[in-house]
Amino acid sequence: MIFRQLDIPGVYALEPERHEDERGFFARTYCRRELEQHGLEPAVAQCSVSYNRRRGTVRGMHYQVAPAEEAKLVRCTRGAIYDVVLDLRPESPAFKRHAAVELSERNRLGLYVPPGLAHGFQTLTDDAEVFYQISTFYRPDCARGVRWNDPAFAITWPLEISVISERDLAFPDFAP
Repeated sequence: MIFRQLDIPGVYALEPERHEDERGFFARTYCRRELEQHGLEPAVAQCSVSYNRRRGTVRGMHYQVAPAEEAKLVRCTRGAIYDVVLDLRPESPAFKRHAAVELSERNRLGLYVPPGLAHGFQTLTDDAEVFYQISTFYRPDCARGVRWNDPAFAITWPLEISVISERDLAFPDFAP
């Protein structure tokens, strides 16, 4: 895998290193040893999938607090998404900054999201499907979120919002 660090410490875009021939290609999309060599959390406690019918759908910005903070490896296996991470670690030099990357079935990139960051995305296509590998088990009592349009973060989404949940609309303004 090819690891490309984004502007937020610990956040990586992971590109499969393709081995191609007349049949197509083969590529590794997960390797515990390579994640460990980059100082990343390799554990996978559960995997989830998110299917999104309409282009412009926003999901996020979600995170979990201790003792259930999550590291995630996110891929778009169908369609395309604009994937956003937001650094909520007060000790981080990137505190309250965000980074974004397009994940798609065509580019096959993965996004590694370390614990302490909020995560969300907007679908760029209809019928987008997102696959998550998550380091800890989901705990509803530890689930939190910040609003997708909170002025404290100034996230610019590429499309008009077509669908967003009531829960995501109701997150309060960020208060450190």
